[in-house]
Amino acid sequence: MAKDSYTYTQLRGKPGGPLAFLFHGTGGDENQMLGLGLDLLPGVAAISPRGDVSEFGAARFFRRTGEGVYDMADLAARTAKMAGFVKAHVEEARPSSVIGIGFSNGANILASLVFAEPQLFDAAILMHPLIPFEPQVKGSLAGKRILVTAGRRDPICPPELTTRLASYLRADGADVTLEWHEGGHEMRQNELVAARDFLAPYRAAQGQEVRT
Repeated sequence: MAKDSYTYTQLRGKPGGPLAFLFHGTGGDENQMLGLGLDLLPGVAAISPRGDVSEFGAARFFRRTGEGVYDMADLAARTAKMAGFVKAHVEEARPSSVIGIGFSNGANILASLVFAEPQLFDAAILMHPLIPFEPQVKGSLAGKRILVTAGRRDPICPPELTTRLASYLRADGADVTLEWHEGGHEMRQNELVAARDFLAPYRAAQGQEVRT
């Protein structure tokens, strides 16, 4: 079943409230993003899958042939598999909204899902994504809220590729917020604050205190 096509951790939240999907970075697992998810959306219902590709023992969501060089056929296949997984959980939960949060490789698979299935997510947070290709969006991103966070000195994701990604998303109608810090490929406090602000409407929908 698509619902069980990945090893995953599930957080039980308020029935009928928002549902978050959490996607870890290379070498992470289904538990890596739980603390962040709970910090950003306390009490949220969440699904956190483990990437099913092994790169020298490190879990990833799709194959690559080198740093920043993606196996595009594998990315397409893994994106379709993940889309089925997300749809199955959404159909079961019937949430008020669907939110994606991904870091690094997790942000990349989330971005690929947004391109391939624009209707899947109401909002997405892409933390330090690397999209070294021109996306082909299969539909429209009009009305979709997307936060992209990045480091200006990121050795993995050049800033110009982050800016280009934001431009692609905006050109397809997405409401994009771009948050920078002066460091590299790590999360910093200002991007966490930006993520909390971005998610404030969903905390309010849960009856949670909105803090910034």
